Amino acid sequence: MSQPDESLVAPTVLTAQVTEGRFKRVLGVPSLVLFGLVYMVPLTAFTTYGIVTQLTGGRVAATYIITLVAMVFTARSYARMSIAYPYSGSAYVYTQQSFGGALGFLAGWALLLDYLFLPMINYLIIGLYMGASFPGVPTWIWIVAAIAIVTVLNVVGIVSVARANFVVIAVQTVFIVAFVALSIGAASGQGVDPLVPFTGDGTVGSILPLFQGAAILCLSFLGFDSVSTLAEEAKDSRRTVPRAIMIVTIGAGLLFILLTYLAQIAYPSNAFESADTASIEVVASFGLPWVSTLFIAGFIAGSIGSALTSQASVARILFAMGRDGVLPRAVFGHLNTRFGTPVVPILIVSAVSLYALFADLLTVSNMISFGALIAFSCVNLSTIKHYFVDRGERSGWDAVNNLVLPGIGFALTIWLWTNLSGMTFVVGLSWLAVGFVLLLIVTRFFRRPTPTLDLKE
Repeated sequence: MSQPDESLVAPTVLTAQVTEGRFKRVLGVPSLVLFGLVYMVPLTAFTTYGIVTQLTGGRVAATYIITLVAMVFTARSYARMSIAYPYSGSAYVYTQQSFGGALGFLAGWALLLDYLFLPMINYLIIGLYMGASFPGVPTWIWIVAAIAIVTVLNVVGIVSVARANFVVIAVQTVFIVAFVALSIGAASGQGVDPLVPFTGDGTVGSILPLFQGAAILCLSFLGFDSVSTLAEEAKDSRRTVPRAIMIVTIGAGLLFILLTYLAQIAYPSNAFESADTASIEVVASFGLPWVSTLFIAGFIAGSIGSALTSQASVARILFAMGRDGVLPRAVFGHLNTRFGTPVVPILIVSAVSLYALFADLLTVSNMISFGALIAFSCVNLSTIKHYFVDRGERSGWDAVNNLVLPGIGFALTIWLWTNLSGMTFVVGLSWLAVGFVLLLIVTRFFRRPTPTLDLKE
């Protein structure tokens, strides 16, 4: 009989011991894929559905195809770099080891922007949707309660997060099955042109909005990046992490395309009472209250799950930077010996997430994409630097593998990055400026080397 994945059974079965500065290696491919999918939220296609529908004139599915193509190249670079450097820290570690501590720090700082905002957007969504469902309860109560629940589960440990992920995926799967069936039925009854999700409703004729929409939709694909942050908690990480990254990226991308395609043919309109909660109107068009209830339950469960996994990821990046001494080691660079988790970084992320009480959905979405696309660009360049330049793997297929493909990934991410809004650049570049000032302080104006990860640990 095959042995069960240790991450899926009771904690008493686990034999790995927690030591200072060490994670438990308990996650296999199924748990890593589950983590990535929950992070991305299968129903996340509905998060910005109204915003992107109006921007593109009903061509969200076509926009997701563009985004998926761009993300596959970058996901491949992440997978390859996770083999070269199987450590917690993601783009921060890959860029640091390829280009040096200073650029590595700035890549990690950019990555922090989207990781800090991603839990926040989930809490914001919870507030919006629960507020719409229960208008008598103040929105802030839902947000604060969600932050408290997620914080406790993350402090307890990654195994508790993995278990919660099963519940999250199960609820969303039930809704997805019902949504697919009802959408097909609704579309067949209306005689809608099946090509409308790709050709649009005629309100927006230009192709440029598709690129702008793709830049926003990048936030839907952050799950594959989150998988790389668990490299130090994965069993046989050089094999399991790359495989999980590609499965998550392609599987989730196809699901996003399917859901937005069906949503458009079931409700072929871009006129919504509120673009932020447009998906509620799409589901309500079926005329079945139980479907709307199931959708809210699945969407809230997905947001809780994504908040769980995104907070776990950013806390581990902060831990990696603290362990290296780039951030104060006494605050960020230690694991709790009882739980084996970076408790202080987790609490800091929770405090930052309280900004969800004041933020708006479009701004937060754009900021997540800004930081993500910078980090994605750095990882594509790191792949070229590590394999093509440093290791000299340049002949035949190696030239394609190590230069052309990551080069395409880099070009596509830069292209998407330039399609973000002007205000996004103001805030994002200001964030990078703060990071650069911090780097100057840490290095004493570069008179000291930037602290880097000791790979002998």
